Amino acid sequence: MFQTFTKLAAPVFALGLFASCQTDVAEPTPSVTPAPDPLPSPVVSEPWLMATASVSDIDRTAAFFRNIGGYETVYRGPLDPAEIAALNLPETASGEVMTLRAVGSDAGYVRLIRFDDAGRKVPTRPGARAWDTGCFWSFMVRANDLEAIYDDAIALGWGTETPIAPLSFNGSELNIVVFKGPDGLQVQAYERLNRPPPEGFTPFERLSRPFNIMQMTRDREAVRVLMEDVLGFQRFWYGAPYTDEEPVLMPLGIPQNLTTTVPYKAGIFSPQTQTLYGRMEYIEIDGLEGFDYADRCKAPNLGWLSVTYPVESVAAARDMIAERGWAIEIEPYTTSRPSYGDLQVFAIKAPDGATIEFAEPVAP
Repeated sequence: MFQTFTKLAAPVFALGLFASCQTDVAEPTPSVTPAPDPLPSPVVSEPWLMATASVSDIDRTAAFFRNIGGYETVYRGPLDPAEIAALNLPETASGEVMTLRAVGSDAGYVRLIRFDDAGRKVPTRPGARAWDTGCFWSFMVRANDLEAIYDDAIALGWGTETPIAPLSFNGSELNIVVFKGPDGLQVQAYERLNRPPPEGFTPFERLSRPFNIMQMTRDREAVRVLMEDVLGFQRFWYGAPYTDEEPVLMPLGIPQNLTTTVPYKAGIFSPQTQTLYGRMEYIEIDGLEGFDYADRCKAPNLGWLSVTYPVESVAAARDMIAERGWAIEIEPYTTSRPSYGDLQVFAIKAPDGATIEFAEPVAP
């Protein structure tokens, strides 16, 4: 069985695997479109501050992060009306927020919102199949003792996309699984079995701070334009279409008998100065016809809604993005997010509907 899984080699399970298996020697990777040379000046230079999810029951979802992951609560309280207005929700709407973080982390927070009196809520990604496109599919954490975490998650009512999958890559032995929680929320966990996490990674006991977030895309080249040409992110991986030589069990959930004939293409991008955190990953699967949910990636719908990157100047970042031809979804507004204080925030949409925010602290 393990030999079968080892066929998930270099280009294959790009789902943050390359972030999980960093080595000192970079292997050459086939590219479809060359990376810009030089890269445009970066809009972002730091990892995302927070990932925000809409949930129906804050305590139920938070139990995974707090009880299993050991996350701590940074804030719990009402949602700022300014954010409700910016999200174009009804005037009657309100909400409650809980912000969590892995112990010792200064970013990569998990922000859970329960929207009230905000209209009908539907999952952003019903069923969450990898060949359905639109919105965020999962975010990714490192793990210790993944088998015990798996048992605890099942007891808590979470499911998984597949059984825990072993994988060999570039000298690393790993276990991988995608947890499926309430409201369709997905968390992907990686455990290194034979070597420690990369140097400088925030220490953790069971679940780490997130380091990557994934979207399923209709067109990888369209998201490459956003990541590289507009935002100035660096390319971490942009491989050729891949299929396996023999049927394998894939954590993506592609049926085993189709892994030899259904190709997929991965792209992973990160801020130019970052190697450990703040990545965004995109997967395009060819040959499986699914549904597109790009129009559902908005509040109060349930699931991962946004990630928020810090910038030195919201005005400068907004103008840079607009000048490079990308539309602004939410114009700058000021809001209170108690885990970070008062922020000026604006947002754009990725090609498949996911929201990317940019935030600047407001001077006291």
